[in-house]
Amino acid sequence: MELLTDPLQYGFFVRALVALALVSLLCAAVGTWAVLRGLSYVGDAMSHAVLPGIVIAFLAGGNLLLGAGIAAVLAALGMNAVRDRSGLKQDSATYIVFVGMFALGIVLLSRTPTFTTDLSHFLIGNPLGVTAQGLWITAASVVGVGGVLLALQKELLLTSFDPTEAQAIGLPVRRLEQLLLALIGLVVVLVIGLVGTTLSVSLLITGAAAARLYARSLGQMMGLAALFGLVGGTLGLYASYYLNTAAGATVVLVNTALFLLLLLGRSQRRSAGPR
Repeated sequence: MELLTDPLQYGFFVRALVALALVSLLCAAVGTWAVLRGLSYVGDAMSHAVLPGIVIAFLAGGNLLLGAGIAAVLAALGMNAVRDRSGLKQDSATYIVFVGMFALGIVLLSRTPTFTTDLSHFLIGNPLGVTAQGLWITAASVVGVGGVLLALQKELLLTSFDPTEAQAIGLPVRRLEQLLLALIGLVVVLVIGLVGTTLSVSLLITGAAAARLYARSLGQMMGLAALFGLVGGTLGLYASYYLNTAAGATVVLVNTALFLLLLLGRSQRRSAGPR
């Protein structure tokens, strides 16, 4: 019992647990749609595309998360605009926009001598640095994003599996795609504060991908994704505490290991099926 209770005496550890639980719900809701629609790469692109927003906010003395959020929305709109005007596929348009925005961020960083200390937590992340205000922002995001996805669930289902029919009955397919990309970007922004830009896509995608292996419905997939994210986040935090390792990276490693175990379990179950 001491192994479980000893870390709980520290407020920063408890806040990190709560934050990861909230983020698991958020990532499950949005990551499920990203996996179902084949948009996993968008999470990785967004984690880089928000860099100029972070740097501009830093230079202006503003809120870094707000700057990242604005950059994420602009990136989502830019990706769809490039695709629609050029005729390129979504992946090509995404990489063109994200590489350009990431390069802009690097150029701005080169003009900011103090970025190595002031922006380092956005690059490597730190779940143990979550504040009470950060928890409230994350909780509000869970409610807001969850409400939007719940209200548009039928429309998103139809546009995901039969976009031609959705367009024929008058659904705004392009607008729904832009909304989903923007939500992915906003979730990535929140997760960046926990595990950094380079690892944020793991929390968004890994749990949902693991849930896809076992789920038979959309609701079941979201529930399993949230459960896997919660288990991986909790085990990762405890492991980082006792091993004295970077908390964000440890959480990601545990999530990856959990996915591989679940994948192995499904493969063994299939091989041991009825003959």
